[in-house]
Amino acid sequence: MPKNKTQKGSEVKNLQEQFASAKSAVFLSYTGLNVKDSQVLRNTLRAEGANLIASKKTLLKKALAESGLEVNADEFSGSLAVAFGQQEEIAPAKILAKFGKDKEAVKIQGGLLEGKFISAAKVLELAKLPSRLELLAKTVGTIKAPITSFVNVLAGNLRGLVNVLNSIKDSKN
Repeated sequence: MPKNKTQKGSEVKNLQEQFASAKSAVFLSYTGLNVKDSQVLRNTLRAEGANLIASKKTLLKKALAESGLEVNADEFSGSLAVAFGQQEEIAPAKILAKFGKDKEAVKIQGGLLEGKFISAAKVLELAKLPSRLELLAKTVGTIKAPITSFVNVLAGNLRGLVNVLNSIKDSKN
């Protein structure tokens, strides 16, 4: 059933709000993706603080133009959807790259990062980066390593002293 003018206007407004609030966006074509796989993709994205909106190309172009984003949506092929990363910049790219390996129907067309268009190749490079949580864990581990080594060195001297005292005690018995 075709949408009326107010429905199209509200969809454009929703897309504009998503573009304004998202840290990143990934454009994808999903031609040939069945409903079950689509739901799995949406649920996976939602679990990572991202969401997926399927839209007609004309409405997407209008939302991009009104948002002041310079993206040529005519270059994209197939049915279009946009995955918006609300919490983490690389979450949609990671999820879609992994999902695209399993399902050939999902093809990354490009993306937006910090309000600038990036190519599909750049989105795939972005997907290879570790997540924010992984980077924080590595940083904490790096900061903690010298302290842990220092404690082990100090404990080693005490262990050596205890071993010497035990061997003296054993030799006297």
